[in-house]
Amino acid sequence: MASSIEQNKKLLRRMVDEVLNRKNLDAISDLVADDYIDHNAAQGQPQGIQAFIQARINRNTAFPDWHVTLDDVIAEEDKVVARTTGRGTHKGPCMGVAPTGKTVTITWIVIYRIVDGKLAEHWINSDDVGLLRQLGAIP
Repeated sequence: MASSIEQNKKLLRRMVDEVLNRKNLDAISDLVADDYIDHNAAQGQPQGIQAFIQARINRNTAFPDWHVTLDDVIAEEDKVVARTTGRGTHKGPCMGVAPTGKTVTITWIVIYRIVDGKLAEHWINSDDVGLLRQLGAIP
């Protein structure tokens, strides 16, 4: 039997593969807790699984060919950390920027807390400035 640490890594890899890369939003209910907390959401933004789903819809609209690569995955106790790269073509609104058709690459580090075999909390540090530069929104 796999350790809980290995199961937590497997959960993250499954979420990236099925939800982020294959755009299978139906898999989210198996992977994300109903009361999911995004610690990086703007103040007043909704929380929970529905907010997680909406964020995926927004990303898929902005970058329909979005593909995520897990560069590193580290886990301890109930947390999984990933150094990640995302690539896609800007075909829908993103962060207030109209579609540009530009292909972008950004990196981020994300931490998930796992509870009862589901993603329950999320912290992220992403290169949003680099993304906005690639889209031509800032110099």
